Amino acid sequence: MDMTRLTAVGLIQEYERKTLSCLDVARGYLDRAEKYGRLNVFVHLDGEAILSRARALDAKRASGAAMGRLAGVPVAIKDVLCVEGEPTTCGSKMLSNFRPPYSATVIERLLAEDAILVGKTNMDEFAMGSSTENSAYGPTRNPWDEERIPGGSSGGSAAAVAADLAPLSLGSDTGGSIRQPAAVCGIVGLKPTYGRVSRYGLIAFASSLDQIGPFAHDVADAALLLGVISGPDPRDATCVDAPVPDYLATLDEAPRALRIGIVREFFGAGLDPEVEAAVRAAIQVYEDAGATVREVSLPHSKYGVPAYYIVAPAECSSNLARYDGTIFGRRSADFSPRYPGEDKLPPIVRMMMASRAEGFGAEVKRRIMLGTFALSAGYADQYYNQALKARRLIRNDFDAAFHEVDVLVGPTSPTPAFKLGERAADPLAMYLSDVYTITANLAGIPGISIPCGLTKAGLPIGLQLLAPAFAEESLLRAARVFERAGDWHLKRPPLA
Repeated sequence: MDMTRLTAVGLIQEYERKTLSCLDVARGYLDRAEKYGRLNVFVHLDGEAILSRARALDAKRASGAAMGRLAGVPVAIKDVLCVEGEPTTCGSKMLSNFRPPYSATVIERLLAEDAILVGKTNMDEFAMGSSTENSAYGPTRNPWDEERIPGGSSGGSAAAVAADLAPLSLGSDTGGSIRQPAAVCGIVGLKPTYGRVSRYGLIAFASSLDQIGPFAHDVADAALLLGVISGPDPRDATCVDAPVPDYLATLDEAPRALRIGIVREFFGAGLDPEVEAAVRAAIQVYEDAGATVREVSLPHSKYGVPAYYIVAPAECSSNLARYDGTIFGRRSADFSPRYPGEDKLPPIVRMMMASRAEGFGAEVKRRIMLGTFALSAGYADQYYNQALKARRLIRNDFDAAFHEVDVLVGPTSPTPAFKLGERAADPLAMYLSDVYTITANLAGIPGISIPCGLTKAGLPIGLQLLAPAFAEESLLRAARVFERAGDWHLKRPPLA
């Protein structure tokens, strides 16, 4: 039995049968991570700490103590989440030496349920990107085709699950950074409702958009991990104090009279024909299963990309202002004057300028400048406030649609994974990779991407489902209807 091919639920079952030990499993995943190191999935992997944790869990099980819901299950962690004492770099030179003195709430919850943390995964710097090419530690490669991107910004977490380097992983989704990599890596990725999962300990990109969520091979594993990380947290004022359903327990309850809405605006220019064909075939599966299918419109979704690229950079310029080399972030050792007139600036100002120039990559600088401009005097009303109005209209569209249907469907990504470097010089083309996912973040609603096909070239295609706020239970059950009807979730990349 290849233990690294098991799902989290399957692994737990083997533990209960006493056919595996945590130590065996930990060693198996460490060996596989070494074997496929060329994918550049992990930016930090402490083998001794992982084995020590596994031994402790084996001893706990042997003592007869009650075990947590994730006992012995390896979970890979996106490098945007703080783990006490462990490097947390956000894929940036700016935080290359940062070791947080505390853990994120989601990390505390994983440890409380006896999970094994298996390393920090690569990502686009400060979660800004759709390809994991913006990392200061080099790009991650897609396990399905190593010359292609794994999506972003959580590309390392998606590739970790796709390549069976961990059965579960955590990512963050600000404009599609869980769902888009899940789609192009052929796995399940879920963005919860804004406020469902605590953001405490998540290094912020855009605070009104960021949300932490799970990657998994199937919907059951995603439901299991979502149940563990969800719930109120007094350390995050935006985290909602609402009961958390047992997502896994109700997963196989067939939704009654499921109403599916096909989003008209998600099938237009720029959509790859093979992606459209696979998504249309998936919709037919729902019809065959007895769902009522109708077309719905989200008329203001056309403003999603422009509104997002005002709101998100504006919040990023504010959040990243703290990294100036004084208290937070990399401090430049050389801040001697470099440009005319710079010698007249105070040394501390030159140090801040040099530190930010050295610490941030090109994409982060681009978004900081966009956001600073959008918030500047005389332009905030013209840009930022107008974007907030568009955001409200987008949310209104979703609210109206959910009066008519239970779940909205469409493609997750307009194209399969593109080649490394293909869009590096074209920021607009890169930004449009998230054209179908951005609006869910602006509206704060949950969304999931599930595998629904392969292109002729063998590249994964993702189906996106969207549901009303805090309707993750219904969303997961609707996704499970499709999953039960096929075997796309069982496919694995042909790694050499």
